[in-house]
Amino acid sequence: MSNSYKYIDPDYTYTDSNTGLLKNLQDITDFDVLLFVESGAVTKRLQELYEHPVKIKGIDSLFQIHKHLFQDIYEWAGKKRTVEISKDGKQFFPISHFDNALKYIDQLITEFKKIPKNNKKLLAEKLAEILDNVNYLHPFRDGNGRAQREFLRLLALDKNLMLNLNPPDNKSVYERYMKGTIESDVMTLTELILELINTNTK
Repeated sequence: MSNSYKYIDPDYTYTDSNTGLLKNLQDITDFDVLLFVESGAVTKRLQELYEHPVKIKGIDSLFQIHKHLFQDIYEWAGKKRTVEISKDGKQFFPISHFDNALKYIDQLITEFKKIPKNNKKLLAEKLAEILDNVNYLHPFRDGNGRAQREFLRLLALDKNLMLNLNPPDNKSVYERYMKGTIESDVMTLTELILELINTNTK
């Protein structure tokens, strides 16, 4: 919900015209309250995915994850955005070409699944490429970062690897993640992912 995001939504599809807040299932009209309730609800749903992880089959799984995370807050959870989004003057992927982008990301996921489990460098490179493309796609009106970080975690888990792109008490990881996604810096993302992924010992 950064103020540096811009949305072309003259019909107030997602926001309340009076408060400017995202329309939500709990009819919250205070920004701080919405932030608090949303954070609590998403944290609970994230824990459920840790306890019962979903298997990533393709890009459709990203929509499944977003729906699970935000189902308690937004009616449009798990649905493709219908407005254009930009940040700091840079537009995310135009909605008119979504279908082509989804097919391309599916192809990247297929390539990832073919990489041997012990080739961490190649896996990190492909995960970084997938993350860069998913972030540019920015398929949801809100909650893209949280959904895509969980998507990457579950993709890595498919190779019996642990990957936490949002560890508590590690500001450096988050800053590098933000730099890599905002600047489309795949090298930074690759280095970060390679540094973070570990074999799952559970």
